[in-house]
Amino acid sequence: MTVRLARRDDLGAVMVLWGGARSAHAVTEDTPERVAALLERDALLVAEVDGEIVGAVIAGFDGWRGNFYRLAVAPEHRRRGIAARLVAAGEERLRAAGAPRVTALVAFDDDVARGFWAAVGYDADAEIGRMVRSI
Repeated sequence: MTVRLARRDDLGAVMVLWGGARSAHAVTEDTPERVAALLERDALLVAEVDGEIVGAVIAGFDGWRGNFYRLAVAPEHRRRGIAARLVAAGEERLRAAGAPRVTALVAFDDDVARGFWAAVGYDADAEIGRMVRSI
């Protein structure tokens, strides 16, 4: 398995992956334009096995804190360490960019996702939540 920055020719496969693994909590529409914009920011990492995109994550840095979004692994490739490798690669990139802290967006009632993030060393923040607004 290889973890690398996504390329333009990966976008279709990432859209399919995210479409099949979309959380019920994800409200931002996936469009080719939005996904392509991640390439300009070097924010989209993919996991590839035998030429097939089997995982992806957004690892973005806003100059203040690193953020993980949209971690997904194809169902038939789960429980093989792919998500953990994507997170480790994202952390490495975020650290190199100067991020002193990293957050991951995880739904409160998604026990599987919360269990994964806890297993890779992330703690739930009991003091700070998000306030959101669609614009």
